[in-house]
Amino acid sequence: MDIEFARTFLAVTAAGNFVGAASKLHVTQSTVSARIKTLEQQLGTPLFRRGRGGAELTASGRRFLRHAKVMVRTYEQARHDVGLSNEFSAGLTLSGRIALWDGFLPNWVNWMRQRAADISLRLEIGFEEGIMQGLVQGDIDIGVMYTPQSRPAISAEYIFGEPLVLMTSARDRHWQDANYVHIDWGPEFLAQFSARFPDVDTSAQRVNIGWLAMQLICNHGGSAYFPIRLVRHLVQSQQLFPVEDSPLITLPVYMAYPIDRQEPHIQTAIQGLRELGQEEERRQSLDNLSGVR
Repeated sequence: MDIEFARTFLAVTAAGNFVGAASKLHVTQSTVSARIKTLEQQLGTPLFRRGRGGAELTASGRRFLRHAKVMVRTYEQARHDVGLSNEFSAGLTLSGRIALWDGFLPNWVNWMRQRAADISLRLEIGFEEGIMQGLVQGDIDIGVMYTPQSRPAISAEYIFGEPLVLMTSARDRHWQDANYVHIDWGPEFLAQFSARFPDVDTSAQRVNIGWLAMQLICNHGGSAYFPIRLVRHLVQSQQLFPVEDSPLITLPVYMAYPIDRQEPHIQTAIQGLRELGQEEERRQSLDNLSGVR
């Protein structure tokens, strides 16, 4: 069986439709349809129910899901492991939100280097949708993000809470700020922000990563919500100022991984994230946010 057939099957499963799968795989919808049709002919059974709502797995499709994931994962691991030098016993791919690569995930990398030096690490920046699809397809072993999407056989485990604070470039600037930059921290942030500021128009400036908002504000002024740990040094140097009486918004940080991954190096990586998440929670409980609020 062509590995691309299994990869296409997983892409349709993750996207819920053929159009989304084609976009993710960078092929035409007709190519996706042809691959799935060939795969169904080879297996002798329909794998999806097609309808206006998308493509839903049949009972046979649900049974094939586990095998497809194993096939793709085995292929990716083989491709990775073949290229490893003899000093490494296995490889691991972790993808995380860019904001979590400022402090938290580098600490985890250091933790792994100290406790599992024989594991080769492939490290990526990603967004929730792409990370979850990578987990389903077997391209990613662990994802770290704010709002994981529900996917079959993928576990989402809470690590720690990330407090975000509303910051401005001018101490005396009135908020609501016309130069407010709305950062897409995910659906959970949007729900909390909308509940607290139902009348704020967020359409003027919208960005998908905090780094970009930081550049806009530091260069041209404005305001935005940022994780406290990312802006503490800017507050101390008086480049940014907390907006008085603005509410904190706390986002839960999750790690996501396939439920059936029981390899020792995967479990070691998961344990490291748990321990560092607990340390982050303790740090926040001892920190009264002096220097920021």
